[in-house]
Amino acid sequence: MNPQKKPRLVLIGNGMAGIRTLEELLKLAPDMYDITVFGAEPHPNYNRILLSPVLAGEQTFDDIVLNPLDWYAENGIRLHLGKEVTKIDRVQRRVIAVDGTEAEYDRLLLATGSLPIILPVPGKDLKGVISYRDIFDTQTMIDTAKVKQHAVVIGGGLLGLEAANGLKLRGMEVTVVHLAGWLLERQLDPVAGQLLEKSLSDRGLKFRLNTSTTELLGNENGEVRAVKFSDGSEELADLVVMAAGIRPNTQLAQAAGIHCTRGIVVSDTLQTYDPRVYAVGECASHRGIAYGLVAPLFEQARICANHLASYGIGMYSGSVSSTKLKVTGIDLFSAGNFMGGDGSEEIVLSDPAGGVYKKLVIKDDKLIGACLYGDTGDGGWYFKLLKDGARVDERRDQLMFGEKALGDAGTAGQDRASAMSDSDEVCGCNGVCKGTIVRAINEQGLFTVDDVKKHTKAASSCGSCTGLVEQILMNSLGSNFQETPKTKAVCACTDRTHGEVRQAIREHKLLTHQAVYAFLEWRSPNGCATCRPAINYYLISTWPREAVDDPQSRFINERAHANIQKDGTFSVIPQMKGGVTNASELRRIADVADKYAVPMVKVTGGQRIDLLGVKKEDLVDVWKDLGMKSGHAYGKSIRTVKTCVGSEFCRFGTQNSTQMGIDLETMLANMWSPHKVKLAVSGCPRNCAESGIKDVGIIAVDSGWEIHIGGNGGIKTEVAQFLVKVKTSDEVKQYTGAFLQLYREEAYYLDRTVHYIDRVGMDYIRKRVVDDAENRQALYERLLYALEGLPDPWAARIAGDKPREYQPLRLAKRIPAEVEG
Repeated sequence: MNPQKKPRLVLIGNGMAGIRTLEELLKLAPDMYDITVFGAEPHPNYNRILLSPVLAGEQTFDDIVLNPLDWYAENGIRLHLGKEVTKIDRVQRRVIAVDGTEAEYDRLLLATGSLPIILPVPGKDLKGVISYRDIFDTQTMIDTAKVKQHAVVIGGGLLGLEAANGLKLRGMEVTVVHLAGWLLERQLDPVAGQLLEKSLSDRGLKFRLNTSTTELLGNENGEVRAVKFSDGSEELADLVVMAAGIRPNTQLAQAAGIHCTRGIVVSDTLQTYDPRVYAVGECASHRGIAYGLVAPLFEQARICANHLASYGIGMYSGSVSSTKLKVTGIDLFSAGNFMGGDGSEEIVLSDPAGGVYKKLVIKDDKLIGACLYGDTGDGGWYFKLLKDGARVDERRDQLMFGEKALGDAGTAGQDRASAMSDSDEVCGCNGVCKGTIVRAINEQGLFTVDDVKKHTKAASSCGSCTGLVEQILMNSLGSNFQETPKTKAVCACTDRTHGEVRQAIREHKLLTHQAVYAFLEWRSPNGCATCRPAINYYLISTWPREAVDDPQSRFINERAHANIQKDGTFSVIPQMKGGVTNASELRRIADVADKYAVPMVKVTGGQRIDLLGVKKEDLVDVWKDLGMKSGHAYGKSIRTVKTCVGSEFCRFGTQNSTQMGIDLETMLANMWSPHKVKLAVSGCPRNCAESGIKDVGIIAVDSGWEIHIGGNGGIKTEVAQFLVKVKTSDEVKQYTGAFLQLYREEAYYLDRTVHYIDRVGMDYIRKRVVDDAENRQALYERLLYALEGLPDPWAARIAGDKPREYQPLRLAKRIPAEVEG
């Protein structure tokens, strides 16, 4: 390559997979390549999966364009429309189009998609015989429906049923011919397929199953007039749509000598056997599989872009996919091995009259397949159990009735989305309702949570609604939803996952931000607002007393040690361990409220008194006058330990819950964590302290204490799960401390305890904390070591530490930098 010029990247294929790769590349390296795109169709990039709504008259062609011509021009992309590439010269590194247009390349990206299978029967070349793959096919069907009456669709798969439904809505009489014994045999089992057939028949479609086509008959004008079958019968047809399947388009690659077997063979980096040539999308064969759904193709695009940008970190290991679709208003879902067999068991719920059928396939106490017809609300939850390999033996008797019946905390709202109205709020941080998200998905062609964040701001703040946004995407897009993987990169500065970053910090004893950035080859030498807080937490939690805590890598609340409000003032919550205070403290709080004209004094849900509306420049003086430690009511840290009065005063109390709460809050003082942590101690099973919805909830019983974990009282209430029953207060502290230390060491930054438990499973937690006494003690000791001797941040500020942090913004420029110390 000429070092004085940009390297040349040529993309063959202007479809969704290829252009998505360019979009990802432009995010990573916007000025790296001189880019040329060849598209065989005379259209800009459009959303191929929305061709069915266009055929049905629900959308127009303009509605489904993803990248208008202006986008190519704005990004400096040379676009050749309607020019099919006919030759790749790998020696001269150039491509040649059908009209003679040439383009030289340093890197070549093949995104040639797939070709429809045309049955090799007599009459296949008659006028009126088409496939269903692009805008031209769709427009042909629309035009034909205006003047013709009879249509035959060959193929009862996804494309065939979509074509049949659209043509029926356009007014044609439609017969679907299918070789298999039931519809959607790759997505449904025989029972669900038969239910679908009956429902579609009731809507006016006709079906001929177990039927083989032998010939297409024409008239004197060379137009198709009928379809002939192997039994000798015929069906009238003015239009024949062949939707019998697709095959990867490898002709161009094969002619160029690029290795192909059931697709263009690619490695985990999406490179072909020629390292200068990449392939993504339906044309690519990765580990023997050619994917046809959007989500895997977009994942390939992200990894391919990573390597084209010369980062060389991402690896594509394949995709696990599910199918969720809606045919004329009928909801369908399938995933995994839903046909069963091979020693598996089946749980079946069948209600044909009610239009509901569910089959779950279990093997070795794990869900390995699911097939749902009519009621797919729990499809996302079942898919998650399947992908995670979660054991279901303890809940199999309720498994069929879904997540809600189990009270399972697994998926952060995945059964709520279907029942929500458009006006229901999804993102409390940014005030985004479901209708706004759905419109953005449909109108702007969004496929991922990141897309929704960018266009609507939902899930872009605290992240607690991410699961709900994912379910809305799945409900809207079905099988084309691109799930955010568990191994998602920390941020755009790297392709490293949270797990990889934690592992590198632990195994290589990295102690500073700069050491992390250098060792892991961060793109930005100073990180960004997303990765800096995460890395800061991983450093100090992995190497307590050794790693350097960087205050500027913390959010404003944690830098100021107070909770900022929407008007720029702060709240101060004096610490009252276990919710206990006295007259002297109350007098001081009242005096401070008067002296500093605090606009509101409020009792919080965590049994504390909140002084709201304190000016930033008054914070240090307020802390000094109070003479009390403040409470960690602002950070990713221990918050409060809520208690009831327990056995000391309550006639129902069985244990001293107040003292237990005080002891826990004392033990955990100044504990930083991946997210906020709330505790509660109830003195009896009446649970007045609401222990059942806390990260750690302790409930007193006659013989000791029950410990529950993973509760959350947020937008989606999560009920804590039982961990263990113990006898003594010391055991409560040990088990609680061990679980919290395990969470601190293994959870990803901004994961609540419920999300961490969902990822690793309660069995794993019990094994590490309950069953292994030696490991439990080690975890507990590591927690105590990390917390021992931590400075009181409020006392330090009163003594003069970091004064600049508490100056009004207009005065900050007058303070010399050296004052920071």
